[in-house]
Amino acid sequence: MTDELRSTALESKAWPYEEARKLLKRYPDGKPGGAPILFETGYGPSGLPHIGTFNEVLRTTMVRNAFHALSDQKTRLIAFSDDMDGLRKVPDNVPNQEMLREHLGKPLTQVPDPFEKFDSFAAHNNALLRQFLDRYGFDYEFASSTDYYTSGRFDDALRLVLKHFQGIQDVMLPTLRAERRATYSPVLPISPKSGIVLQVPVEVVDAEAGLIAFEDEGERIVQSALGGLSKLQWKVDWAMRWVALGVDYEMAGKDLIDSVTQSSKIARVLGGRPPEGFNYEMFLDEHGEKISKSKGNGLSLDQWLTYGPEESLAFFAYREPKKAKQLHMGVIPRAVDEYWQFRVNYPNQSLKEQLGNPVHHIHDGKLPEGELPVTFGLLLNLVGVMGEATKEQVWGYLANYVPEASAEKYPELDRLIDHALAYARDFVAPTLQRRAPEPHEAEALCQLDAQLAALPAGASAEDIQNIVYEIGKTDAFPSLRDWFKALYETLLGSAQGPRMGSFIALYGVDNSRKLIAEALAKAA
Repeated sequence: MTDELRSTALESKAWPYEEARKLLKRYPDGKPGGAPILFETGYGPSGLPHIGTFNEVLRTTMVRNAFHALSDQKTRLIAFSDDMDGLRKVPDNVPNQEMLREHLGKPLTQVPDPFEKFDSFAAHNNALLRQFLDRYGFDYEFASSTDYYTSGRFDDALRLVLKHFQGIQDVMLPTLRAERRATYSPVLPISPKSGIVLQVPVEVVDAEAGLIAFEDEGERIVQSALGGLSKLQWKVDWAMRWVALGVDYEMAGKDLIDSVTQSSKIARVLGGRPPEGFNYEMFLDEHGEKISKSKGNGLSLDQWLTYGPEESLAFFAYREPKKAKQLHMGVIPRAVDEYWQFRVNYPNQSLKEQLGNPVHHIHDGKLPEGELPVTFGLLLNLVGVMGEATKEQVWGYLANYVPEASAEKYPELDRLIDHALAYARDFVAPTLQRRAPEPHEAEALCQLDAQLAALPAGASAEDIQNIVYEIGKTDAFPSLRDWFKALYETLLGSAQGPRMGSFIALYGVDNSRKLIAEALAKAA
């Protein structure tokens, strides 16, 4: 770690550094006993993991990496799964829903896997989460709520909760409606009869021994709260975990601001210190609704990675974390190209500018080598007009535009071609509809065709762009924008498009003239 990097990071306004500085302030002399700074992320495996789940681990990792630039203190990251929660409702996007309804209320680790691949529904969803986090190479430790409760690892903290039972009630009861207050308990016993996580009033019989009493199907039951025979209510559970594990940093969505407030109060009742963190805005679907695991709206992790590379998803997650953003298929191409714009700029920036560049945080300052000679948007336009195309055919067209075009020289472009073919097939091709040109547009297209025919072999994209530009400056069009719009709608079948000089050079002059001929035939 260079002194220049550390001093620049201490002043950087990039949000990961601003967050990391909270931890320096928390422990100006280091964490007591030399213990590592503990970062935590939480996951509720009641539904399939979505991008919001991944987003929290990614952003927390960015803060952790930023902290490493500021301090030599060791750190850990725990990805904690709340898999002992009771199944409250059946998700809309899973099979065997009737079977799941028979297990409502049971801990997620006791609910059979509706996909029939794992021992439980929680195990299935946990595996999906870990698979994705591993794909990204995150440095994390996975933790299961069920494992921590049943192994007795939380027993001392549970005794602490029982000893401060009334203090916790004093925090929580004023926040609840009268009906909820009547039955609320910080401790949720597991029914010895049904195996369901019970939402019933609980009496503390012996805090040190961990004994509680409650009513189950009309019978008074006295049983231990330890060893996995109970779990804690959500906000109490969160606070207990912070105290038991010594969590120093955990971020949360804006929808959990109230939970953070109450859990922080409970952590103090238990004699602990709430972690640092910040509240990020939620991802929304294309209709502006919050993404939900149970609804399955928005995008899945696999969907994004079908149509865009990993780094484009990381870029999308990094930008403006405190601003609500719509997350749908349409944002992927822009994320890919903006990522590359920032990556191209990075080597020529000052250190201060680099620390504010998203790619610095995506790659922890270790940017991969390689370049992208065409934009993803241009690739999509090419594939769109090609129709049913193979990767080999796309590379053939790229040879018109890119010197020494090959997968060996441009491996990242080779990956992007796969994404472009999939995206164009599923989202571009079904929407393409080339309209017939108006008379003044047809005249301009004739001019363009004639000038393209007169070009010498090997004319550059810039030469072609100049021709396009000059034709659009005639009185036939109120503005250049109208001319470009006409080109996109008549030749490509879309309302928006690429820099036409680049597209024609890439697609080839002869092929582009064929597109013009097809458009003119519609006007005849």
